[in-house]
Amino acid sequence: MERALLVSVDYHKDDWAAQSSLEELARLSETAGLDVVGTVTQKLSHPHPHSYVGKGKLEEIAEAIGELHADVVIFDDELSPSQLRTVEERLQVKIIDRTALILDIFAKRAQTHEGRLQVELAQLEYRLPRLTRMWTHLERQAVGGVGLRGPGETQLETDRRLARSRIALIKAELSDVHRHRELYRSNRRRNNIPVIAIVGYTNAGKSTLLNQMTNAGVLSEDQLFATLDPTTRRITLPNGRPVLLTDTVGFINHLPTTLIAAFRATLEEISEAAVLLHVVDIAHPDAPEQAETVREILAELDVLGKPVVTALNKIDLIESTIDPGALAESLGLPGDFVPISAERGIGIDLLLERIGEAIGESQGLEQVRVSIPFERAELVNLFHRAGRVDESTFDESGTHLTGMLPRRLLPRYEPFLHPSDSRARQGTRTPTASEI
Repeated sequence: MERALLVSVDYHKDDWAAQSSLEELARLSETAGLDVVGTVTQKLSHPHPHSYVGKGKLEEIAEAIGELHADVVIFDDELSPSQLRTVEERLQVKIIDRTALILDIFAKRAQTHEGRLQVELAQLEYRLPRLTRMWTHLERQAVGGVGLRGPGETQLETDRRLARSRIALIKAELSDVHRHRELYRSNRRRNNIPVIAIVGYTNAGKSTLLNQMTNAGVLSEDQLFATLDPTTRRITLPNGRPVLLTDTVGFINHLPTTLIAAFRATLEEISEAAVLLHVVDIAHPDAPEQAETVREILAELDVLGKPVVTALNKIDLIESTIDPGALAESLGLPGDFVPISAERGIGIDLLLERIGEAIGESQGLEQVRVSIPFERAELVNLFHRAGRVDESTFDESGTHLTGMLPRRLLPRYEPFLHPSDSRARQGTRTPTASEI
């Protein structure tokens, strides 16, 4: 097992945030199969443009490498090509930054052909401007290790040519995959089956929740990026409506831009969704920051206008005396939420009901129950034409319908609404992704 020394620069003037990020880097390193043997930190107003850390700190890192017998140094940020060259030349060990580490984990976790292609594309586009004579590795299989998975050493210019050629081939193949995926989406839209995209920070419990709701059998472990390839399953909501649940890749702070670009076809499942189901690990001390990271990535994907249902997961891990609602408010999370435990199945029924309501709102529909007298048969016909009837019965008093009805038509059905479906409930609204 390779021994890793972690390096962090606190330039945000926030000791707690810097320490939290460093702890996450340690978890990422362990997920990648590394043994973390030490850390080095430095406070700077901004990273050094040539070496990321100051000259004196670089010497301190060199000494620590010898004392701790470190094989690899991992920086808690993305190094520029010039910073990487400077650090490599001075330290003479393998250098990995946060981006390369995340890409390496993705490379290990990708299971589908599309997933492997997307990860390889992200890795190549990240590595291309950083190829040096010291660590070129694009022609044959090298000794391996974290950060160097895949092809091995050759001349620098040959490496660059091979990388550009491979990037072009992967993009062409992914373009074909994208066309097939779009055809599938078109068929899905014609069938009018709404998509619910499960989003959230990595390890928030998205896959566990999908398993709980669908018995999908998705890998759900207590580790970062346990799930990479998207899984879609069909379920029926309590109101009788079929929907598709899609578990997307977990987000993380400083998610590499090359990865977002490479996975854009997969992440388009989010843009196609009628509703986003945001899973928050309410028991995590960094829940507010994690929720903000999710919001930032959703903004990059241009989906902030979509309705969001927030699942406050792992409520079984917080003290019983703590009110989840008050905790969510103190953390700055949205007011429209459902406390759940995906692991224990707590709150799942209520969550499914809220998802059904949010779908109706997203489509301008509302779940209603009406009792229409026989002399108003035209309203029954209109309900069937303009809405969706989930249940229909009749007795001597008239026809009783349950289903989804366009909100614009509700005034015509007001006299016939079931007492529990009063118009007062229309004052509630599902928040959009920009509000999470």
